Amino acid sequence: MLIGYARVSTGLQNLDLQLDALQQYGCEEIFHDKISGAQSKRPGLDQVLQYARNGDMVVVWRLDRLGRNMQDLIQLVNTLNERGIGFHSLQENLTMDRGSATGQLMFHLFAAFAEFERNLIQERSAAGRAAARARGRLGGRPEKFHTKDIEMMKSLISNGTPIKDVAEKWGVSRTTIYRYLEKSQ
Repeated sequence: MLIGYARVSTGLQNLDLQLDALQQYGCEEIFHDKISGAQSKRPGLDQVLQYARNGDMVVVWRLDRLGRNMQDLIQLVNTLNERGIGFHSLQENLTMDRGSATGQLMFHLFAAFAEFERNLIQERSAAGRAAARARGRLGGRPEKFHTKDIEMMKSLISNGTPIKDVAEKWGVSRTTIYRYLEKSQ
């Protein structure tokens, strides 16, 4: 039996591409997660491991959907191998042949390339953030209130308006008001 596993990192991302590919390949059961691969507990993956039996094959869209790094991938595939369960990755067109030294080698090579690609993306992202900081962009969410707003808050509070009322007027919590007042000193 072919058992599919799909994963996206956040609930905002879409599983459709992976699910369609797994169905087209012939997966009879498909499990999925909307959770970062860095999480050790992935309910969909746990279901795959519980559901799969000797002679089944677990299919993923890409290697990085199964594990974030080579160590995780190797550990998962070894677990599958020990239970007599095959593994196939559609994008890499890689089938893990339990008895083949060539299959094992190919798996390790593709896992290393997948990890290398993720590391490159992380390095480029870090370099982009550093370049933005060098140009004065700090990143993060823009400030909610401008100097004029903070001055008006201070004026209201100094004239006896309770913090609770000021917070309601601006639609924020009292903690937010206190934080902005503290920053402005």
